[in-house]
Amino acid sequence: MCGIAGIHAYLDVAPRVDRGELVRMNERMVARGPDGSGLWLADDGRTGFGHLRLAIIDLSEGGAQPMHTNDGRLTITFNGEIYNYRELRTELQARGRTFRSGSDTEVLLQLYAEYGTAMVARLRGMFAFGIWDADRRTLLLARDPLGIKPLYWADDGWTVRFASQAKALLAGGAVSRDPDPAGIVGFHLFGSVPEPFTVWRGIQSLPAGTTLTVDAAGPGLPQRYYDVATALAERANTGATEPDSRRRVAAAVRESVRYHLEADVPVAVFLSAGIDSGALLGTMAGLGVGDITAVTLGFQEFQGLPLDEAPLAAEVAARYGARHIVRTVDRAEFERDLPALLDAMDLPTVDGINTWFVAKAAHEAGIKVALSGLGADECFGGYPSFSDVPRSVHWLRSVSWIPGLGALARRALTGAMSAGLRLHPKAAGVLQYGGDWAGAYLLRRSVYMPWELDEVLDPALVEDGLRRLAPLSHIAAAIRTGGPLGDFDRVATLETSLYMRNQLLRDSDWAGMSHGVEIRVPFVDPFFLAALPPGPVLAAMNAKDAIAEVPEPPLPDSVRHRRKTGFSTPVGRWLREASGAPRQQGIDLSAASRAWALDVWRAGWAGPAAA
Repeated sequence: MCGIAGIHAYLDVAPRVDRGELVRMNERMVARGPDGSGLWLADDGRTGFGHLRLAIIDLSEGGAQPMHTNDGRLTITFNGEIYNYRELRTELQARGRTFRSGSDTEVLLQLYAEYGTAMVARLRGMFAFGIWDADRRTLLLARDPLGIKPLYWADDGWTVRFASQAKALLAGGAVSRDPDPAGIVGFHLFGSVPEPFTVWRGIQSLPAGTTLTVDAAGPGLPQRYYDVATALAERANTGATEPDSRRRVAAAVRESVRYHLEADVPVAVFLSAGIDSGALLGTMAGLGVGDITAVTLGFQEFQGLPLDEAPLAAEVAARYGARHIVRTVDRAEFERDLPALLDAMDLPTVDGINTWFVAKAAHEAGIKVALSGLGADECFGGYPSFSDVPRSVHWLRSVSWIPGLGALARRALTGAMSAGLRLHPKAAGVLQYGGDWAGAYLLRRSVYMPWELDEVLDPALVEDGLRRLAPLSHIAAAIRTGGPLGDFDRVATLETSLYMRNQLLRDSDWAGMSHGVEIRVPFVDPFFLAALPPGPVLAAMNAKDAIAEVPEPPLPDSVRHRRKTGFSTPVGRWLREASGAPRQQGIDLSAASRAWALDVWRAGWAGPAAA
């Protein structure tokens, strides 16, 4: 796990690589690589790579980067981990390839030499990398299938730049800071910036599951090699009984956890009071991992309340013999950390606070790698959206076809709410948006709805941003490809391709790497998804309960039957109190998200602090 950067001047008239720019890009990401750094410039000065290292596999200097093949033809800068690298290495050796290190990075180089860009389909892991092929004079950029590792790039018409962080591209000094209305509008709609946009017009996110090749003519179009909708549509339905399906789920979980334990340092686990992380801990113990450390985050505000994760997490840790660390955060620490947190936040988001503090706790304990239960809700229907979105579509589809009815109802309800009618702000859009999959999902996941944006952003920016982003088309595109999908798999595709990818995974990257902690996600793995039963089977069998039964002994009933509360923070309350607003009973998550979104935007991106 590392930070990567690169510059490639593909046109002959382009200036040569500025070493100082590459150094500045590296320095902006220094927290990602506390174990080493490296720079490389090609002999002709037209290509340069930077690297910051967090050593996890092959801790020796043999794993240092940028790395080259013996003949000097290929050079790589790589961020991530390849969990099946031992198998790939054995296969390559059988084909005559030789190795001088024990690193997964060298496997990538040799795999590219053997298979070219088709190599990516063989990788089980999380990755973003750049490979320079001196013979072909091409630069290959690639990102893992589900988007665990980020990769940002910019093209000014003669030079391509890339990095693990968008802010690193800005720090180099050669990339425009002009704002991108599509990304800004996307953040206010979704609470995160939807790829491929960022909040800067000159910087794009390379979409998950794609490669990009840059040759003498410049960058081509990203080429997709993995699509979530297609993968879920192709899952085999063996017609097995429910016990057989439960065994299939258990086998997939154990296999994925086994692969995600591949490391030359100890692997810990982030433990909440929920099923997903508890199942990971129990599975680790069942696979024979000894001396496991489990880290649980608590908030002083939640002590004694159902939202407090610590007591149940302690029960689970004791059940599986883990050393348990409980890290409690209070408002004072949050306020002290907020400037550093916003600086580390690579793109604006309404989430990531939990991950920042649990990663901070892991770093304090000397932990470099931890498993997270992120992704299980997307696989196994753990969100209300799995019932709410299909119900909305099926109930309102016929009404949505009546021309103008939804817009008329929205304007009428918006006016009534302005006059004092107390309804949820999204209620006005139910008839207009709730009758199709994209609209119903937007209603479920949005922070603001499109008609509300003029209240918080410049109307001209909103108009341009909505035009370029086309949010409903953007959502619909996630389920447009592949074969026919049932209701469960449609929602699973939307949650995986949008919410998980653009918010949860991105937040895990910046928040974890800010503390030099690698977060691994065994439930976010295309091989794992392919091994599961199809969506209708998962929906019918209560898959979350099946996950709870994977460890031996199974998770206790106190965890299995606990009411789902989500992984919450008292940030909304802290923000209200800091602004002098009266203390409220309970937690209004919608209001808290809106308040936090505006605070993040104004403090971190609306002005000079965006640097």
